[in-house]
Amino acid sequence: MAVIHISEDEAARDLAGVMARVYAGEEVIIENGTLAVAMVPMPVPPRRSIADCIALLPEGSTATIDEDFAKDVEAAIEAHREPLNPPAWD
Repeated sequence: MAVIHISEDEAARDLAGVMARVYAGEEVIIENGTLAVAMVPMPVPPRRSIADCIALLPEGSTATIDEDFAKDVEAAIEAHREPLNPPAWD
């Protein structure tokens, strides 16, 4: 994630530009001289509802969400508790 440092004056002059950068995934730090006075973080991406996910299933899918669904998800998570070791270039 890119972090952009801008002055208060620049933020006031170009709020639309600041917001475009935020929506593009950048975090903006607004500064007065060398003092950071505000941070505009990247927005949290919207999450899909279960109904939206079901609507994305291909026609004829046999996928179901039954009373054991939560247990199945927990079991899958527990089966993969190894530490995340991403490559150095990530």
